[in-house]
Amino acid sequence: MSVVRRGALALASPVLALLLAGLIITVVLAVIGDDIAGFWSVMSSVPEPRNAVAMLNQASVLYLSGVAAAIGFRMNLFNIGVEGQYRLAAFAAGAVAGAAWLPGYLNSLLAVVVAMAVGAAWAGLAGALRAYRGVSEVISTIMLNSIAGFLISYLIVKVGRTTGNATGTDPMPEGSRIGTIAIFPDSPTELYGLSLLAIVVGVLFWLVLNRTRFGFELRATGASDSAAVASGVDSRRMIVTTMLLSGAVAGLVGLPVIFSSAYNYGSSFQAGLGFAGIAVALLGRNHPVGIAFAALLFAYLSQQANLLNILAGISPDIVAVAQGVVVMSVVIVYEVVRRYRVRAEQTQVASTLSAESRAAAPTEGAAS
Repeated sequence: MSVVRRGALALASPVLALLLAGLIITVVLAVIGDDIAGFWSVMSSVPEPRNAVAMLNQASVLYLSGVAAAIGFRMNLFNIGVEGQYRLAAFAAGAVAGAAWLPGYLNSLLAVVVAMAVGAAWAGLAGALRAYRGVSEVISTIMLNSIAGFLISYLIVKVGRTTGNATGTDPMPEGSRIGTIAIFPDSPTELYGLSLLAIVVGVLFWLVLNRTRFGFELRATGASDSAAVASGVDSRRMIVTTMLLSGAVAGLVGLPVIFSSAYNYGSSFQAGLGFAGIAVALLGRNHPVGIAFAALLFAYLSQQANLLNILAGISPDIVAVAQGVVVMSVVIVYEVVRRYRVRAEQTQVASTLSAESRAAAPTEGAAS
């Protein structure tokens, strides 16, 4: 198959998936009797500057969550525990930053390291259970999500403080807070300083996957575990290391909000980013660039959802349905395109072999 044809198929897949998702959402709106024109008018409008910045803030944390999930997915490990890993890591970072054991940004750096270590350790438990006891990482990470939630609820009462109706860790000192970046001069909303972690993590993810031996072994094991083991790859070590890396990245998910907005971990800290990251990774096909577009799409849908009820009288919950439909459409379309590509390659190979056999037949006849 030619390079141009491969590129056309790669471009057609996401376009067809989005068209299919749009068609399904339109049908759903028609069935429930909502304003279809109003929905698409709101969803296709250009965000205001403050909404655009909020979208970038949300996209950055979704990207980190998506990369955390994608690291495991590239090796056929389903780290469903990103939710528990990032929440437990965020609590640890908030507690350490609030304790202010070190001055200034050294305190911030310590909190970041602790968050990555906690996330890695929590994911490493599931990795060790899979590698040495054969326990499915899907089951263990789901259970660890629940344990993390109860553990945070217990610890936040023990080490936190209650202010009004909210309970949280001690606020970090001003010298440890990471500032925001003004993108639009008239926007009251500014970009989280630690949102830039998404760019750093994305570049490192690409480099590790494509320019290191570990990345090659990870991709090889994900493509064929038996072939990788036969070539000398230590599958147990790869499982544990991959889960540790996935958990370490998950530990970064909550930090932009903590260090640039909330300044502590509280009972109202945003949940659900881990599960959203799984959808973002699937939508982005576990590729650093694809995950970026998926995170921006999910963040855009979430921001525009706030305007649906105001401008179109439509419940913003329909956006959650839209996000699920987008992921489902991507899975369906990519599988259809993959099968078409495989069939086209098989046809091309068969045609080439047939042409070679026909060309060889006269030569063999003359020789006889």
